[in-house]
Parts: sequence; C-alpha cells; structure tokens
Amino acid sequence: MRFSKGRAFLFRVPEGKELLSFINKFAKKHNVLIGTVSVIGTLRDPKIGYFEEDKKQYKVIELKGTYELVSALGNISLKDDEPFAHIHVSLGDKEGRMLGGHLVEGEVFVAEVFIQELLGELLERKPKENGLALWDAEES
Repeated sequence: MRFSKGRAFLFRVPEGKELLSFINKFAKKHNVLIGTVSVIGTLRDPKIGYFEEDKKQYKVIELKGTYELVSALGNISLKDDEPFAHIHVSLGDKEGRMLGGHLVEGEVFVAEVFIQELLGELLERKPKENGLALWDAEES
C-alpha cells in the first residue's frame, strides 16, 4: 500500500494518564485513522506482552516501579471501526537493563508523543486464526 503524509502531531501526555488509551482518544478526537507513533518518556508499573503462538494469546508481564521509556514505536489503524494504537516498547530499569514487548498498559510519568498521520486506503485490523487482529496481507 502507498500512503502520503498528512498532519503531524507532537504533544505531551499528562502525568497519571494511561498511555495507550490517551493516544487512542487523541487519534479519535483528531480523526487520525492511519499513522505512525513514536514516544519517549517514563512509565509507572507498565504491563508488556509477549505473544505465545501455541496458546494464541499474549502473556502479560506486569512490571512494578518506574521505567524509562527508551523507545516506543507503533502505528494507528482501525479496529472495530475505531482508531487503535499498536505499540511496542523498550523499557529501561534503574540498573540500565532493558525489557521490551507489546505495550499492554502503562501509567504516564512523562510521555512525549509524535504521531505522523498517513493518508490513503484504510487499514483495518481483523481477527485471524492465529489469535491476532491483523491487517490483510499485501499480495506480491
């Protein structure tokens, strides 16, 4: 699929808000249906996921404490007719160790978000047999 650049947004999420739900609400408010997302900052008690293929579900890893949000990368597309942010994170602990995975939830201490809207054919996540909600695959 081909896209062109739309609007660009740069904003800070208020302390105490849940990051994913804030991004989803922001996208809905500004009618961002497709885009890319990147975030830096700090999260409290984040939950990250690792998809277990054999069980067809995410194993949720609950982290306690404050973690540096070294990098969060993802995208926005439609799921159930609503903007849906799918984001993976790299998190650093106070010892400098890194953890990462699919962001399930995270309370914001600091979060600076960049969203690049994309214009073009809509991408919609649909449930697949493997247990994930995915876009249709691009045919070669």
